[in-house]
Amino acid sequence: MQCGWSLLGPLQWIRYINKQVKVKTGKDEEHRGWLLTVDPVSASLVLVNFHDDAVGGGRASVQVVMGHAVQEVQVLQDADQETTERLQSSFLPPRARPLAPEQLGQRRAGVRRWLEENRVPVQEDGEELLVAGALTIMAPYGPEDCCSSNQIILDRVQRLIQSQPAAARRATRKRKAQQHRARANHASRAQRRHHAAQSCPIMA
Repeated sequence: MQCGWSLLGPLQWIRYINKQVKVKTGKDEEHRGWLLTVDPVSASLVLVNFHDDAVGGGRASVQVVMGHAVQEVQVLQDADQETTERLQSSFLPPRARPLAPEQLGQRRAGVRRWLEENRVPVQEDGEELLVAGALTIMAPYGPEDCCSSNQIILDRVQRLIQSQPAAARRATRKRKAQQHRARANHASRAQRRHHAAQSCPIMA
């Protein structure tokens, strides 16, 4: 049992992670669940309960208990290996399929070209992109793959990369439209030459 929850601090809270707890928040009010994490600012607890019965369908429900309302926290049991893995993986985004080296190369070249078009100095260093000597972009070269201690440069480059797909789609549509017009013009010229040849009298 633990009182004064908000005064404990992160070093004590971490001892409760991945444990099933009972949290008392009022005279007759309590909450139970597996403690996933504790907010370091508000001391709020994030409790998870797994519903493995036929009704629950294997889903997980999440409840946030505000730190200022906590009166007591009691550990009911430790999580076994399976439960710990479920807690750690239940709320992670699905892993994207790894890209082939050729696809990574194409994406790296596309990001570099896009930055250069926006007058951002960039150069390749192996499989990484170095921007203005102050930022590194690692594979697979998305906004979240940027690393820099300069927040201004970091924000600008991340916004540029986020805007790249839309710009690329516009460029692709424009290129396809130009190709379509070129094919149409070619077909039109060929048709005119054909009609001209048919109308030209044959000299005996």
